Amino acid sequence: MARVDFKMPEEFLLKVSRLAEQTDVIIPKVLEAGGSVVLEKVKSNLASVIGKGTKTESRSTGELFSALGVTDARQDRDGNYNVKVGFAEPRSDARSPGGGVSNAKIAAVLEYGKHGQPAKPFLKPAKSTSRKACIAAMTAKLDEEIEGL
Repeated sequence: MARVDFKMPEEFLLKVSRLAEQTDVIIPKVLEAGGSVVLEKVKSNLASVIGKGTKTESRSTGELFSALGVTDARQDRDGNYNVKVGFAEPRSDARSPGGGVSNAKIAAVLEYGKHGQPAKPFLKPAKSTSRKACIAAMTAKLDEEIEGL
């Protein structure tokens, strides 16, 4: 029976070993690069739907738009890394007498509508249209991090 031995280049083996040691540093950077792409798309979509197509003058304070952000990459209990694009809570009017409405509720009403208010989706279109750009940004960041090893 024939036998074949492959000798990997020393430089390649060093990069692979350094990559394994640095995964906890590289993965969050890659995910945050993708999250920022999605965040920008959500912001542009949100800006285009707030106060548009209303029967009365818009009462928008800009607080929902300014509460939009992306979290740092965090590891869940299953060992998976995640970033989330969403709204910070609480609103400044939440402490007023009678309480305020949460940013999440306002965003849900905008996204899905309610009786007498048509839906103005901004999250779902952002998810679908930014998918390829997000993957490209994460791939580029991963390549950059690997080259830096």
